[in-house]
Amino acid sequence: MQVGLLGLQGAFLDHIPHLARCGVAYSIVRDIQGLTRIDRLIIPGGESTVMAKFLVEFGMLAPLRERIGAGMPVWGVCAGAILLAEQVDGQPGPLGALGVQLTRNAYGRQIASDTVSIQVPILGLDAYPAIFIRAPRIDTLAAGVTVQASRQNDPVFVQQGRIMATTFHPELHGDDLFHRYFMEL
Repeated sequence: MQVGLLGLQGAFLDHIPHLARCGVAYSIVRDIQGLTRIDRLIIPGGESTVMAKFLVEFGMLAPLRERIGAGMPVWGVCAGAILLAEQVDGQPGPLGALGVQLTRNAYGRQIASDTVSIQVPILGLDAYPAIFIRAPRIDTLAAGVTVQASRQNDPVFVQQGRIMATTFHPELHGDDLFHRYFMEL
């Protein structure tokens, strides 16, 4: 198994220690050739507009959309969730692969970033300290999207088949539970 880390911008390096502890091979994906050599992809947190711009400029948007449509597992973290969403702030999302509508920076600016205790039953977690940094809010779910965790009434970890998205940052914790879960998709 070869896990790709989309390395156009953002916090992709924070995932490397987790993948190393999981014992999986990984590579940083920055072009179409890199995209063809992976079995699954993590789209990290960062600036979604910058990442989308680079995906277009480097000719990667359509090939990535095709790989996801063909069943490649993908995990979008925060900005990655924005890229995967069908709708963002009332507009079509860049990849449109995940049946959600979301609002970017819904909980406020950087200063409003916080840690919130959430339950993640699928991972056996009763009080996981989820770190939200300028997080998007998932407003609407399409049929077939499963909520794996919520922040009060807002979904924050969703899954649709082999596509998963977290609006918080599991890579900033020392545990590998989310990464291991992703490896099983």
